[in-house]
Amino acid sequence: MSIIQCIGGFVTILIFLYIYYSRRNRDELLLINWPIIGILPSFLCHLSDYHDYSTIVLKRYGGTCRFQGPWFTNTSFIALADQMNVNYITKKNCGNYRKGSKYHDIFEVLGGSIFNSDSDDVWKQEKTMFHLVLGRKSFKNMFEQSIQKKVENYLIPFLNDVSEAGAHVDLQDAFNRFTFDSSCMILFGFDPNCLPNKFNQLRKIPYKESLPVMEEVILYRHFIPSSLWKLQKWLNVGQEKKFKVAQEYLDRFLYESITFSHGEEQSKCSDEEMDQCFLGMVKALKNEGYGKGEISEKYLRDTAFTMFFAGNGSISSALSWFFWLLSTYPIVEEKIIQEIKDNWLTQEGNRITLRHVDLDKLVYLHGAICETLRLYPPIPFEHICSIKSDILPSGYHVSPNTTLIYSLYSMGRMEQIWGEDCMEFKPERWISERGDIIHVPSYKFVAFNTGPRICIGKDLSFIQMKMVAAALLQKFHIQVVEGHPVTPRLSVLLRMKHGLKVEVSKRSI
Repeated sequence: MSIIQCIGGFVTILIFLYIYYSRRNRDELLLINWPIIGILPSFLCHLSDYHDYSTIVLKRYGGTCRFQGPWFTNTSFIALADQMNVNYITKKNCGNYRKGSKYHDIFEVLGGSIFNSDSDDVWKQEKTMFHLVLGRKSFKNMFEQSIQKKVENYLIPFLNDVSEAGAHVDLQDAFNRFTFDSSCMILFGFDPNCLPNKFNQLRKIPYKESLPVMEEVILYRHFIPSSLWKLQKWLNVGQEKKFKVAQEYLDRFLYESITFSHGEEQSKCSDEEMDQCFLGMVKALKNEGYGKGEISEKYLRDTAFTMFFAGNGSISSALSWFFWLLSTYPIVEEKIIQEIKDNWLTQEGNRITLRHVDLDKLVYLHGAICETLRLYPPIPFEHICSIKSDILPSGYHVSPNTTLIYSLYSMGRMEQIWGEDCMEFKPERWISERGDIIHVPSYKFVAFNTGPRICIGKDLSFIQMKMVAAALLQKFHIQVVEGHPVTPRLSVLLRMKHGLKVEVSKRSI
């Protein structure tokens, strides 16, 4: 009998035993570490509901446990959902935890961007420069004007057309198109018009559809042996072939955008708007001698890709889950609508004018968005690696060069963090008795990450989501189509697997 036959027979026996015992006591088999194959059977059985499965396991093991992959595959990792452990590795002892070589391989598409940097000097320099740009009044004005323009001239007319046609629309796709266009306006100073103002003008756009494909493949890279996915990449087959095609589409678009060689269908903005866009300001700072290094096309491409990865899919994901939750909790929707009416200063006929709403006064809306991000964080987990051996606050031992994945999704569902009602959608948990927003530490509310690596675009993200939510809720009633399945997609971003099919009707003013 050959060695291969022996191994095959052994694996067959293990699978038989797993199926046999799973029928007797499913709960005890949540995280069995089998010889040779590790937790692979459990993982495969729960692949379709991976985030919820991880949450159940982490609850069972007190918020910290080891996921053991098959031998010699370097796929093992420590999973975390304990806020004290997360605070320790991201803040108190962050010097011992970096992205690591595995992260750089998996996210190689980010290039030399701030997300991928493990060099303290480079990372701090880039972070400071980003803060300088995002903090400028001229940039903030351009940001809000770009969102307002896209909402009023395209998103509202588009949904109005859907309403008049009595059609169903994938709201997640509409938000993806909206955020892609607004990201281009903010980054490059032009609108590629992925979201038209008419429902019947929707068209497939390869470069816009590239990001979801790449996000899905990147997730698989976390759990497939690196030797296997790198072989697929070399042979240009399977998931890696899909990734390569998607990246080529997006890279071509990014480089064309950077050099401003747009097609006829793209609507250019003024020179002033281009100077005030994000990359225009970055170029200006570099030309003034800020920071080290040249302003190469590769540097601008990596910076632009990072901003797309951070801002495009995450905002559209958050908005999709937000409107799904409102459709599920109509009482919350009614309270938000009343708050919007109370704070909408004026309107021009039936035209929604976002410049006339005080976003800071929409406290209940802010709480509802925070609840959405708590339960459905756009980036469901973060990945880091230890440098030296360490002991976590919970007493768990960490060896050198160990991968740690802290689950933002699971942390939002932990009773010890949020209480026994953690699975309920309650905007009130974010509002004090005086009616102010309650400040929650970032290591508890981790939707924007925590520690030095906390998202620098957090405030702008809230502004964008509030502008969209306020405008649409004041104008439309959005209801999820009955029977439409809503479940997370297997991706590094928490997109909906089947989209979000909705019915849109005009709201009486």
